[in-house]
Amino acid sequence: MTLGAEDRMAITELISLHGHLIDEGELDRLDELFTADVVYDASDLGHGTMNGLEAFRDTARTMGEHGPVSHLVTNVILTEVGDDQVRARSKGIGIKADGTSGSVTYEDVIVRGEKGWRINRRKVAARRRPSGTNDADKRPE
Repeated sequence: MTLGAEDRMAITELISLHGHLIDEGELDRLDELFTADVVYDASDLGHGTMNGLEAFRDTARTMGEHGPVSHLVTNVILTEVGDDQVRARSKGIGIKADGTSGSVTYEDVIVRGEKGWRINRRKVAARRRPSGTNDADKRPE
């Protein structure tokens, strides 16, 4: 399968949807973004690994006002790895209510199913040091 422009656009919009749903508190719509059995690894941010959509929702609710008020994503790179499966690498910026910000790298495995493209695995790696000095920037297995 060759990943066409329509699929690339759909996947890029899917990745962008994360910030909109989380920032608006629309946790009931996360099935538009993730598979039911998503594995969301936020260990690098101190939140552990969430297995399943409900675990992710619970963690998001628990964070409440301690999380960013704005999630921004940029620099999306897509790599086709098989039929109906893509790896995506993107950069994220989080802005907190006090104006401080942080940067992460998202490593996603995205699959196409009955409802279209969904994120099945996400690893979030914090960017704490300049390029070339951050071991967390390594790609997952």
